[in-house]
Amino acid sequence: MTMVNSEAAPQKTSAEDYRRSSASLQVLLSNEFGLLTLIIVAATVFAATLPSFTSPFSLFTLSRQIGIDTMIGLSMMAVIVSGGLDLSVGAIGTSAAMAFGFFAERLGISLILCVPAALVFGAMLGGINGWVIVRSGVHSFIITLASLSIFFGVMIYLTKAEAFRNLPLEVTAFGRMKAFGPVSVLLVTTLGVCGGLLVLYRLTRLGREMLAAGANPRAAELSGVPVGRTIIACHMLTGALAAAAGLMLTARTGAAVPSMAGQLGQDWLLPAFLAPVLGGTLLTGGRVSVIGTLLGATFVTVTTSGLLLMRVSEFWVQAVLGFMLLAAVLIDRARHTILRARGMV
Repeated sequence: MTMVNSEAAPQKTSAEDYRRSSASLQVLLSNEFGLLTLIIVAATVFAATLPSFTSPFSLFTLSRQIGIDTMIGLSMMAVIVSGGLDLSVGAIGTSAAMAFGFFAERLGISLILCVPAALVFGAMLGGINGWVIVRSGVHSFIITLASLSIFFGVMIYLTKAEAFRNLPLEVTAFGRMKAFGPVSVLLVTTLGVCGGLLVLYRLTRLGREMLAAGANPRAAELSGVPVGRTIIACHMLTGALAAAAGLMLTARTGAAVPSMAGQLGQDWLLPAFLAPVLGGTLLTGGRVSVIGTLLGATFVTVTTSGLLLMRVSEFWVQAVLGFMLLAAVLIDRARHTILRARGMV
């Protein structure tokens, strides 16, 4: 009896050690750990070479931009999880911000009502995308490419391309507000949204249905998941998050400007894809990483800000960001190959 116990104990210990080593390897190979390491390295290099990088004003500006870029990334992440794309996030965000400006400046509606109205407006535009995609069966790339021009064109026609610059003072005050020292309240707002999305995807039925619809739509349908309605819900969430990003940009600048996301919203496209892809959200759908998207946006913003402070041409910065997107896809494939070879996925 004693001999059996003495032999079983080493076997049990060996199994536990293997599980711990496997878990440790998964952590080390995860996107989140890699991004955190890159952020620390990049921040250290820029802080050592650029004294102004760690000034209170610079840290506030950086945190504010991280909040906005993360929200843009979250808006794309919410639809990528379903296996789709949304090229119109910039147009939706700008249109929602312009609607907010119209409500607040022209109609004089209270901000307590203007903000949720703008978010609902963004969700409605996203819902239109989702409904057309489901009803037509055409890939989301084509539908949102078309709606990109439609939303932007209609917005320009209705507003005559005029910005809303006489918004209530509370809008600008919110954009300049600080929390926890030099941290912008916009970043705190984004962290709150990240928390809500974590709850959505991990603890709610709708979140699990979104993941299932993205992983395998046919199997999800057979399991009773209303795939069509779920895809529409994903696009509505994308629209609401894009609207939130537009409102945050409005708070930063103090005005709702038709060109806030560039021509046809093109300035949002690269950050929108970079943050979730770097963070580990699969372009094929079925897997989402909210924390990874936050870290991805942080890395992109830190790198961009540091390079611009070093007086690197903006054209080269864009080239670096494009290279980062390509590298992220290739590294993710290599990471999955390693994990699959070890039987961890």
